[in-house]
Amino acid sequence: MFRRLLYGTVYTVAGVLHFTREENFRKIVPKVLPCRKFIVQASGVMEVLFGLSLLLRKPGPKTKRLLQLFLVAVFPANVYMAANNIDLNGRKLPWWALWGRLPLQGWLIKEMDKL
Repeated sequence: MFRRLLYGTVYTVAGVLHFTREENFRKIVPKVLPCRKFIVQASGVMEVLFGLSLLLRKPGPKTKRLLQLFLVAVFPANVYMAANNIDLNGRKLPWWALWGRLPLQGWLIKEMDKL
């Protein structure tokens, strides 16, 4: 239950940040994609919905699968951020932090099965 509440809180907060700090998130959406602001806002809505869902109840298999697919869908933005050394809130991160967080995405995908 702790894991579910932790992830629910993280997803909810991250989703809200997609709106309050939208320009920071837009920087990590590859420039070849159209409607980058919309992509950030849509992914923010999805994160808030996933987060609230986790906070309210134990997820079923479909919700877990949707969360995993969402994590796969946003993975290219994390690669783009690392490959282009994009700052986070105006702070340059060391290369090992940018690249080191990529394997965490796979770990998070596996974590969804444990909820």
